[in-house]
Amino acid sequence: MTRVAAIDCGTNSIRLLVAVVPPTGAATDLVRRMEVVRLGQGVDATGRLAPEAIERTRVVLAEYAATARELGAEQVRMVATSATRDAANRADFEQIVLTTLGRLPDVVPGREEAELSFLGATASLDAAAAAHGTPAPRAPFLVVDIGGGSTEFVLGDAAGLRAARSVDIGCVRLTERRLHGDPPSAAEVQATVADIRAALALVIEDVPVAEAASLVGLAGSVTTVAALALDLPAYDADAIHGSRIPVADVRRVSETLLAMPRADRAALAVMHPGRVDVIGAGALILRTLMDEFGLDEVVVSEHDILDGIALRLARG
Repeated sequence: MTRVAAIDCGTNSIRLLVAVVPPTGAATDLVRRMEVVRLGQGVDATGRLAPEAIERTRVVLAEYAATARELGAEQVRMVATSATRDAANRADFEQIVLTTLGRLPDVVPGREEAELSFLGATASLDAAAAAHGTPAPRAPFLVVDIGGGSTEFVLGDAAGLRAARSVDIGCVRLTERRLHGDPPSAAEVQATVADIRAALALVIEDVPVAEAASLVGLAGSVTTVAALALDLPAYDADAIHGSRIPVADVRRVSETLLAMPRADRAALAVMHPGRVDVIGAGALILRTLMDEFGLDEVVVSEHDILDGIALRLARG
């Protein structure tokens, strides 16, 4: 058994998982936390991490470091993704992480981000299906991780990855770039869809999407859409993990969110406060990719890059 701490620092949120990982089989969570710090605030426009965003992240990271120590983590790895990759002042942020955590973050390329997401997302799919009393999803899997700054597309199966591509469409990036109205105008939505379609054209250059037997969606935009599609009275990770959401429900939820003013989105029982401003763009990415690729349903995973970091850290 290996006790590890994994930290995923994305464009919108920073998350912690401390887990006990056996040589084989499922890991046991000791703690799992998520805080929205919006590290990628303004990066698409300025190319730099904002000082206030760095400070928000530092405060939460200090709490995570203390938790990892208290729980006796033998190994710690922090992975930083799209916002940090893109920032001109990345070195300043890395120095703050070193001071706070005692080690530098791994600012991973898109391909490795995709690999970690695939590993985390697919490790527990069979168990989740059994818990729901449904058949296990079939491989090959197209795993789609909709982040704040980028979205990763990975095709693979039990033997590993076949292809992967990371593209710069994410819920924070597209909201800041296009969706300014409350609610956004039809023209803003159309411009966002055009950006998504342009990115999807890049995806199919590298990823043979047509080979996929199952679409697996992960990260907060997807799980929130699933919670709304399932009409849950409160956010319930167990109900969401392994659920299958038809494309018609994804379209319905997306249209509803994009028509809502901010106050109505904030009042939804399943909505995390940090996701209120960006959920419309996240839902639109999911809807557009399903329509463009002709995918009938999405299998929703609550496990993602964070779980992949932990598994890779413990098992190599």
